[in-house]
Amino acid sequence: MYDVAILGGGPGGYVAAIRAAQLGLKVAVVEKEELGGTCLNRGCIPTKALVSVAERLHQLKTADIMGIEITGYNFDFEKVAIRKNQVVERLVKGIHYLFKKNKITLIKGTGKLTGKNEITVETADGVEKVEAKNIILATGSRPALIAALGYDGERVITSDEALNLIRLPESLVIIGGGVIGSEFATIFGEMGVKVTIVELLPSILSNTDKEVSRYLTSLFKKRGIGIKTKVAVKEVKKDEKVTVIMENGEEILTDMVLISIGRVLNTKNIGLEDVGVALGPKGEVLVDEYLRTNIENIYAIGDITNKMQLAHVASAQGIRVVENLVGEPKPMSYDVVPGCIFTLPEIAMVGLTTQEAEEKGLKIITGKFPFQASGKAVAMEETEGFIKIVADYDTHRILGGHIVGPHATDLIGELLLAVQKGLTLEEVAHTIHAHPSLPEAVMEAAEAALNRAIHI
Repeated sequence: MYDVAILGGGPGGYVAAIRAAQLGLKVAVVEKEELGGTCLNRGCIPTKALVSVAERLHQLKTADIMGIEITGYNFDFEKVAIRKNQVVERLVKGIHYLFKKNKITLIKGTGKLTGKNEITVETADGVEKVEAKNIILATGSRPALIAALGYDGERVITSDEALNLIRLPESLVIIGGGVIGSEFATIFGEMGVKVTIVELLPSILSNTDKEVSRYLTSLFKKRGIGIKTKVAVKEVKKDEKVTVIMENGEEILTDMVLISIGRVLNTKNIGLEDVGVALGPKGEVLVDEYLRTNIENIYAIGDITNKMQLAHVASAQGIRVVENLVGEPKPMSYDVVPGCIFTLPEIAMVGLTTQEAEEKGLKIITGKFPFQASGKAVAMEETEGFIKIVADYDTHRILGGHIVGPHATDLIGELLLAVQKGLTLEEVAHTIHAHPSLPEAVMEAAEAALNRAIHI
């Protein structure tokens, strides 16, 4: 019998497995596809491989500003796709190496919960039963679909198929202007595809700070990406071209449609009802602050808990569960979690937005520093965007940070720690930052909130 059996080898499951093995536990992981889950195989990593290509294409288009004349270059999307697959394969092999190093048993097949201490797995060689003292459910999620949108996996696709394209369409309509939709708009837009985003809500990236959303909307439009907000898609028809029909009667003719309207939790057909695991109204596995389900010794992590659908949250949950198994249990907290969006430029955020702080009735001050005033950003010719800090008016404690600009997903780390540790504007502003560097902009944003920024 194993100490821990994990159903699902995504960023929650495989990280939990490695940490459990490090703690001396005997571990098995059941995975029907490849280790790494959606994030590594059909999400975060392949998307970022494509974004890196889009970034280089953007740099080529603006190389003349830097004194570099590009007389011509070839863009081979098939090679781009091959390289993307190589990146994924390399990282998947890395996880297999870590499993071997930590003596973790990997069982390939479709698993189903058949008891509070048992997972039954249909493998290529037959049925195998896995018994464990503790079971962790980590089955993830998949792209959401609506019948009227006519998904066929070829001309009406989801992010899964978008990452497996071997040739580009001339035009693309993206239904949904959230994180995934905005990232694909960046990728395909820079690669020469005519992109239009159709969003039901009043703005794209509606969960970000309003200033961030407005800035990216303006930038997208300047780059030729169409954006239609506050409009619902009624139907998608397919003839020689694909026609997207809106509720207001407007029609868009396109080569391909990408459905990006959220994700569905993978909680069906894995035996939850048979064992009696309680589910919530959205089909999520109900867990307490220790990630325990209502069944003793069964835990759940990742997307299926519907806490925050982020790979790094799933990993943190997995580590917390196994560390709680061998030590004093500690609750899981979601108060300070960074969000990253890989558009061009990047977007990153942590803590409260201005509107969230106001909705809570908090009196706040904000500081904003544009990258146009950053010496390093000007030297790099990457001056789009800004850093914004939200702080408590009375105590000056930093409540949130929002970045749109070069290397935003790397810069957010300082603001993440500032929010986590309850640092004040003065503590960040008085910390000497290297010059010239992009992190100086964090210091200047804190100074701006105190009305004493030097360079604006």
